[in-house]
Amino acid sequence: MLLIPAIDLKDGHCVRLKQGEMNDATVFSEDPAAMARHWIKQGARRLHLVDLNGAFAGKPKNESAIKTILAEVGNEIPVQLGGGIRDLDTIERCLDDGISYIIIGTAAVKNPGFLHDACSAFPGHIIVGLDAKDGKVAVDGWSKLTGHDVIDLAKKFEGYGAEAVIYTDIGRDGMLSGVNIEATVRLAQALTIPVIASGGIAGLQDIQALCQVADEGIMGAITGRAIYEGTLDFSAAQAEADALSGR
Repeated sequence: MLLIPAIDLKDGHCVRLKQGEMNDATVFSEDPAAMARHWIKQGARRLHLVDLNGAFAGKPKNESAIKTILAEVGNEIPVQLGGGIRDLDTIERCLDDGISYIIIGTAAVKNPGFLHDACSAFPGHIIVGLDAKDGKVAVDGWSKLTGHDVIDLAKKFEGYGAEAVIYTDIGRDGMLSGVNIEATVRLAQALTIPVIASGGIAGLQDIQALCQVADEGIMGAITGRAIYEGTLDFSAAQAEADALSGR
């Protein structure tokens, strides 16, 4: 079970939102590169970056901050990036800069042809981000609920060649209210590609619960507010996850 620290970027700063609300942002660091180094020292084996401004604008907006993080990380660990990535040229530029995995969310739902093209052009590098509430997919920074069933859509995207699915329960994200284990397992069981859990991790008990169902196809979990506010000790949690999975 891979624990993946989230570095959410807004106006060049590392922040966390509650339920995706841009006006409800807590700034945790004004030096994202130092934050990336901190998590590597704590034992992180992958980083999760989100360009929040980009997600709302539909194009990258925090490129300078992202490049400073990549310069700091080098080739030590893979970095995945989402937020405002809407065309193949942007994907190519990000991969050239050193990003390992590109996360496509809203664009995958609104323009499946783009996702199909991306998976074909950059095999092994495309992750789909599906944000859902009560089993229905949300888009546009979670501001709009669609009628799409999350499992049906995930299976379709798996067929396109997506590398993995990040599943976020948007009712729990940033709320420290616990992971929606049941919904995450249900999705993982329906797919052959791995699922990365996201949203609601509050403490070590959530990591332990995810480890118990990891064999269903859950390869990791993204954690944000819990590790920034101290309700989860990242280093201890990754060590616990490694021990439970026999790593």
